[in-house]
Amino acid sequence: MALSYCKISPIISIFVCFLYLTFSACPVRSSESGNYRQVNQTFRASDDVQRLKMIRARLKKINKPSVKTIQSPDGDLIDCVVSDQQPAFDHPQLKGEKPLEPEGRPKGHNPTGAVSENFQLWRLSGESCPEGTIPIRRTWEQDVLRANSVRGFGRKIRRRPVRRDSSGNGHEVSPELYGDNYPRFFTYWTTDAYQTSGCYNLLCSGFVQTNSRIAIGAAISPTSSYDGGQFDISLLVWKDPKHGNWWLEFGSGVLVGYWPSFLFTHLRSHASMIQFGGEIVDTRPWGFHTSTQMGSGHFAGEGFGKASYFRNLQVVDWDNGLIPLQNLRVQADNPDCYDIQGGINSVWGNYFYYGGPGRNERCS
Repeated sequence: MALSYCKISPIISIFVCFLYLTFSACPVRSSESGNYRQVNQTFRASDDVQRLKMIRARLKKINKPSVKTIQSPDGDLIDCVVSDQQPAFDHPQLKGEKPLEPEGRPKGHNPTGAVSENFQLWRLSGESCPEGTIPIRRTWEQDVLRANSVRGFGRKIRRRPVRRDSSGNGHEVSPELYGDNYPRFFTYWTTDAYQTSGCYNLLCSGFVQTNSRIAIGAAISPTSSYDGGQFDISLLVWKDPKHGNWWLEFGSGVLVGYWPSFLFTHLRSHASMIQFGGEIVDTRPWGFHTSTQMGSGHFAGEGFGKASYFRNLQVVDWDNGLIPLQNLRVQADNPDCYDIQGGINSVWGNYFYYGGPGRNERCS
């Protein structure tokens, strides 16, 4: 995993396998082998039915009634759901509430460039959700079946020590979660280091979406190409000084939504670390490193147009002011697989290139 991080306070932390059910009980004996097979098949059928019930109950919580459905070119269905009926409002502390507006955006924040909200494939149809609703990517049974368990669906698998409270956003490619290789806009949160709390996107009660034109979890378009056109997105996360919620902004002042402060313990007051970078999942099922690429799949040294990058890195300080990073430190866990190179200039401010091909002659 290639990461760059700095410590400062207070700021926000910016950021499978199938379930096999087995039986170890003593086998049921019978004078006829056919009866033995029937008993085992009955056990498996009963277990499958129970699992299917759990999946459908989970889907009922995620997929809310919609006033309109939009077909995306990539096969996704986008449901337009009344904003106060989204999954977040199933939370006991949000029941009966309405989405909030932020109080006091960061001082010194001057978005550059007219970034369009039409950066997702589903918007290419020309369709949009009505005011008062939000677009939610529909979740299917096969999405849940790809997870390691029904309870684990929509959650990260903990693979290394992490801070207890964290929230994240950006873009990712996750065949397990989405069933394809499209880069997708995502959010995440947890309060117990990915143990039992939190989830991606709107797959549980947590993040409150307020935007009617951006679907969290939907595919991004256009995307950058090696030695070709380069596209990036601007993201800002800050803590509302009045209500204490953590807000997510996209592009030139477009509010996406917020993580309510009551979700967290440490982040309820402030954050102590911010991280930018990339990560991959490497389970080493065959004993060697994954060939999963990070970024463009090319090392940082190839530079602009070839390697992926973060630029204009800033943080929000204790006085709600946007300031340049002061103590940026770059780090790559496996530099032979993925690396990182930082820098600073008058146009990009603090920046870094990062990424790599994964398994290669030096990375095994």
